[in-house]
Amino acid sequence: MSSTETTPDIADEARAMQHDPEAGRKIANRLRRAHGQLAAVITAVEGGDDCRTIVQQLSAVSKALDRAGFLVISTALRECLTDPGAEGAANPEELEKLFLSLA
Repeated sequence: MSSTETTPDIADEARAMQHDPEAGRKIANRLRRAHGQLAAVITAVEGGDDCRTIVQQLSAVSKALDRAGFLVISTALRECLTDPGAEGAANPEELEKLFLSLA
């Protein structure tokens, strides 16, 4: 599988985000924030910053990614509850596993 292809699970989640463009925008913003924070961590490591700064920045990246993940799951859950028969809709057991993978 090439790096431009997505797995079926990711593709299903992407379709769910298309149904709620506002959620998709919020998720993308959180991921952009995490991307910027990760760039700051790399700069800090390369610049020899002290460990406190690096750990604080890593914590911020981790929280931003977690929040994006939880938002993806909550959006899929709303989709599942409002249209359970929709193509690609996750079932509650899948959503529980996804949620627990972030917890």
